[in-house]
Amino acid sequence: MTSTDHLLALIRDTPGIADLLHSSFEFGVFRNEHGEAVRVSSGAALEAIAGDWAGGTFFLCHDEDGRRPVVFASSEGQGGLIADDLKAALEIITGLAVWQDCLKFSDGGRSEVMEATASLLEGDLIRDEPKIAEHRARIAAALSLRQVSVTELVSRLQSAVARTEPGHVVVTESGDEYESLFGTFLPTDNPSWR
Repeated sequence: MTSTDHLLALIRDTPGIADLLHSSFEFGVFRNEHGEAVRVSSGAALEAIAGDWAGGTFFLCHDEDGRRPVVFASSEGQGGLIADDLKAALEIITGLAVWQDCLKFSDGGRSEVMEATASLLEGDLIRDEPKIAEHRARIAAALSLRQVSVTELVSRLQSAVARTEPGHVVVTESGDEYESLFGTFLPTDNPSWR
């Protein structure tokens, strides 16, 4: 059993962890189908492992060198690499629960904009989900994840998404490419953050 397989088994078999990942961090291991058939531009095989609340899907990519990076495809046509392995992806997903909006409000992938967005979003998250720190700690302990700073998580996420091209671009069966996960919005484009 690989470390990735072991981690997936821990998620499924540790009481409450799969439910907590789904309810607090939008990583549902019991929904692992994507709305359409997709592949990555390198031709590497994709294995759907989880879904988010909006119909997006997390995939393990089976690269030729034996690595299993994690690719995300949204239900709205954005996709790309988010981490080099499942453990790193889960550290981002749990430690930076607002990761998708950090990408959306990134001004094309600028780290400093992503950090500013993360700061605003974390404040909203703590207000709306006061037990988020407790949930993070419980998952980190159960899955042996490191709890690292938001700055490091933003840096790791930005670096992974920036490496999507050329091999991890999400492509439909008809050959249409998904858009980048980097959005063009700025935090000031959200009226509630002004």
